[in-house]
Amino acid sequence: MTELPGFGVLLTRLARHRQLDFAGLSRAAGIPETELRVVLDGTVPSVSLLQGLAPALQLRAADLCVIAGVAVPDELAPLDARAGVMLPHLVGDFMGLPPECRRRLRQLVRSLPQEDRTQPVPELRVYERFERGPGGVLMRMVGNRNLSLTRTAWTFAHLTGRYWAASTYGGVGNGRKELTPDLLVDFATVLGVPADFLSVVTGVDLSDGPSPRNPAAADAAELLWEVRRLTEDQVRQVGDAARGMLGGGGRPLPVQPIG
Repeated sequence: MTELPGFGVLLTRLARHRQLDFAGLSRAAGIPETELRVVLDGTVPSVSLLQGLAPALQLRAADLCVIAGVAVPDELAPLDARAGVMLPHLVGDFMGLPPECRRRLRQLVRSLPQEDRTQPVPELRVYERFERGPGGVLMRMVGNRNLSLTRTAWTFAHLTGRYWAASTYGGVGNGRKELTPDLLVDFATVLGVPADFLSVVTGVDLSDGPSPRNPAAADAAELLWEVRRLTEDQVRQVGDAARGMLGGGGRPLPVQPIG
């Protein structure tokens, strides 16, 4: 498996990609240069430091934890793992909605109250304990969206128009499947992270330049991130609303969870 450079090296590359030098990154993140220097020299960063760096790098803190090889703390993990079974269906319905309905559905998501966590964050399954290689980092970032391997396959199909088997994504995570430029662009679409930024992290060359942006897929990537703070019942409410919009307000269709 291809190894990623240490986080200090990646942090330098990511900052440069955002056109920030060392001093500029310090100012943008509000972190003293002395603290950053220690990380650049190889010390494992704290979660609080990563939370400070993430906005400056235009990343989510949970994703930056994955890039840094730091365990995602419970407060940054999806609220309810049980909600994940509905996400491929929700995304598929969402992609079929016109722009105004997509906007209204996201407004509904943002209006729902934040509830307390009632179940502990589940441990990763053995086959999802990906090492910190290029593909492993991407699959861990997908996991931050509350997606299992099977749900990953269907969600990617809805957002990118390409279906790959769940085992293919497992192979990417374990380094057995080559991370090609096309696959990297697919990951960028689902994660809502620019492909050129993921190229900096993984080292995959995107010599052909960026692909055209799909507004519906971009909205769906944001929806995936927004619903991760919701409970199973709240996600079901959102799914019912999406199917109601698709059916012109008719009776919601039954949903078969995807494991």
